[in-house]
This record gives sequence, C-alpha cells and structure tokens, in this order.
Amino acid sequence: MEKSVLLNNGVMMPQPGFGTFMTKDGEEAVQAVKWAVETGYRHIDTAAVYDNEKGVGEGIRQCGVPREELFVTSKVWNTERGYDSTMRAFEKTLTDLGLEYLDLYLIHWPANEKQFGKKASKMNQETWRAMEELYEEGRIKAIGLSNFMPHHIERLMEKATVKPAVDQIEFHPGLLQKECVDYCNEHDITVEAWSPLGRGGLIFDEMLMGLAEKYGSTVAQLIIRWVMQHDIVPLVKSTKQSRIEENYQVFNFEISSEDVQRIDGLDFIRMGPDPDDATF
Repeated sequence: MEKSVLLNNGVMMPQPGFGTFMTKDGEEAVQAVKWAVETGYRHIDTAAVYDNEKGVGEGIRQCGVPREELFVTSKVWNTERGYDSTMRAFEKTLTDLGLEYLDLYLIHWPANEKQFGKKASKMNQETWRAMEELYEEGRIKAIGLSNFMPHHIERLMEKATVKPAVDQIEFHPGLLQKECVDYCNEHDITVEAWSPLGRGGLIFDEMLMGLAEKYGSTVAQLIIRWVMQHDIVPLVKSTKQSRIEENYQVFNFEISSEDVQRIDGLDFIRMGPDPDDATF
C-alpha cells in the first residue's frame, strides 16, 4: 500500500491524512500537528469552520519538516459561498494558517435545492469559479469538493473548466456511499473519507474487534486499512499522541478480500446530514 496517491492533475497526496475536526485552536492544535508530523503524517486537513487554522499553522511551522514536504488542506465554509466571498475566505485562511499556498482547497458543503432552490447550482458554480482562478494562479495546488454527490458534481461541471481532484465524503463501515464512490472512480476524482471511524462509534463493534484480534491490530487500524483497500484516502483525527501514532501503523498488514466484504456488510448509521438535507 502506497503512502501517497496521484490526483488527476499530477499532484501527489499523502495518505492517511491527519484530520483536525474538533481540535481546539492553540496549544492542542499545535501539539497534535507536531505529533502527527513526527509520527509520519504529511497530509494535514483543516477547515475555516473548525476555528483552529492558526493553531494548525503554528504546528506546521514548529514541526521541523519543510513546508514543501507537507500537504495542507482547508475548506471554504457555507457562509462564504460565491465568487467574491470565496476569494475573501481564501485570503483569511492563508493568513490564519500563515502559509503562502494551499495544497488542496475544498468547497465544504454543496449549496442544495432544499435551502436555496434553483439558485443552488449557480452558487456552487460561482464558488468553484473563484477556486479555479486561485488554482490557475498557482496559489492552490489542487481544488476539490466535500460532501458533493454525483448530481451536485454534474451541475458544477456544466460551467467548470477544471475537474475536481478530490471529493471528501462521509465514508465508514455501514456507510459505503457506493453511488458516489463509483461516480468519482469513473471520473478520476479521488475520494477522501471523513469520519472513517464513525466518530468513534465503531471501535467497540464485536465483529470488528474479532477481526482486529485476527490481524494483530487495533479496531481503528483495521478500519483505516479497510478504507485504504477501497482506494479511498482516510482522514484520521486524534489529539492523543499514542493514538496518533497507532493510527498511522496501517502499512504492515493486509485484510483479506473475504474480511473486507464482511466489514462492507456492517450496519451502522450516518454521522452527518445528507448533503441534500443540510440547512446550515
């Protein structure tokens, strides 16, 4: 299993990614990023709405690894949709992170018809137009989406000139999102998995615990490896050094196809909203 994947524009994206959702700004974020980089992570994922970009940026500066060896992702939040607002949001993100460029910038959630009616597609297209411009200027190495389903992507592409490199979606045992994953695979869009551990809700599943024992792994390691064997890039979050280190140890075993299918069949709930029902 490779420690990086090739995006459709030729950029290499390291895996697994280190997530920072619900990591507090300040010392907690700084220390978590430093531990992650020390462990081996080279892909750091944050977002404007996480309210921790300053701490994440400080952790990047203190980690001791040159900036060009790291892959940093952030996302434009829902309140900043549209061309002008996205441009302003990007500048604030760069300032808060203290960086000169981003490796990946995502639209965090699609504007949907439930909230915006027929205006939704145009809002997404205008947000994307700003991101395309920043990409063409070289201020972002790759641009992509988060929580976009195939019909959102199709409408975006009616006006787009740059194909999304990434779609970051909720993906974990019990939520395979097959239609979206298949669509992305067919269109050479790399899928990233947020909440691969079901926000911790899968850790005590008896079947997963049994398989983890079989492979000499933790349940978290088993799930992270399972995600990667689906050719999906997992984003794993922790603020505890021991777990940060454990969650990276996923390159020394392989799950059999039979056991992958057993994990595929697990029943579990969606943790976030359906993108077509979100109203925030």
